[in-house]
Amino acid sequence: MTSGTTWHNWAGNQIARPAEVVAPRDIDEIVGLVTSAGRDGRRVKAIGSGHSFTAIGLTDGIQVRLDRLADLVSADRSTGLVTVEAGMPLHRLNTKLAERGLALSNLGDIDRQTLAGAISTGTHGTGRYLGGLATQVRALQLVLADGSVVSCSPQERPELFDAARVGLGALGILTSVTLQAEPAFALQARERPMSLHAVLADLEELVADNDHFEFFWFPHTTATLTKRNNRLPSDAAIAPLGRRRAFIEDEVFSNGVFGLTCRLGRLRPTLIPAINAATARSLGRRKYADASHKVFVSRRRVRFVEMEYGVPVDAVRAAIRGIGRVIEQHDLKVSFPVEVRFTAADDIPLSTAAGRDS
Repeated sequence: MTSGTTWHNWAGNQIARPAEVVAPRDIDEIVGLVTSAGRDGRRVKAIGSGHSFTAIGLTDGIQVRLDRLADLVSADRSTGLVTVEAGMPLHRLNTKLAERGLALSNLGDIDRQTLAGAISTGTHGTGRYLGGLATQVRALQLVLADGSVVSCSPQERPELFDAARVGLGALGILTSVTLQAEPAFALQARERPMSLHAVLADLEELVADNDHFEFFWFPHTTATLTKRNNRLPSDAAIAPLGRRRAFIEDEVFSNGVFGLTCRLGRLRPTLIPAINAATARSLGRRKYADASHKVFVSRRRVRFVEMEYGVPVDAVRAAIRGIGRVIEQHDLKVSFPVEVRFTAADDIPLSTAAGRDS
């Protein structure tokens, strides 16, 4: 237990000064902490890796870090069911699953989040026929505000389960998560530039014809970078990017050079349209194949603050055009690309795809 510490989120735009920071070693310690805090009228806030850009993780009460509750509890290859303590970060989970010949069906492109934080805030990847990470949850264990330990699933406390899958930390402290994994698989990635007009004209086909499709539009230009990830047969050979090429393209350019241009744009906003145009001209094609989690996840060394909006899939064109009009009308200078991903409808109340393809 420590006090007088300052916490900031991954992006650095949210700062908290909790009265105490506690890292419990097991469920019993969480129960004791929550019970004591309730008796004393103190607030408790569980925190993960701080990857949310909002103030959801801020507290001036007791901050609970689950770093020491981060083990793999069980993994059944025959059923694909995997139970994990809530504080495990996704990058460790992906590695442990791969070691056991398993993988998650879909992931976002950042793996620094804890499992509990990722599902609680609706983290998702892209794939018209696949939902967010929370749709892969099969059971949860929580410590409620009164200190009771409860389990929930579609069969046990189904209403709690429905809400807690994307619960924003409001229903209790998640202590373990059971996920539905599947046999490990490889993806072939194809990246290529396209004009925004061409992407929007062929959008339905691009989304339907690929397991995972997304695109990045560079404001102040008509350029996009499209990404298509598709499953390979189980006996197909993988062809990862060479170490040298991966370093140059992903570390030097996508992180180092991009980080410098972002800083330059903040110092001289009037340069942003020219910077984006130069970036668009530099976009190239590439194709590679690797284990699914290595393709889903991108190296993100540049810290950023973003907004995310879930819109019906049929409204994507209108949303993109509306963003363009707002940028033009208000003379905004936007250096960061607009990322567009697609997810299947689900039945989770606070999901960005609740009841509709998004």
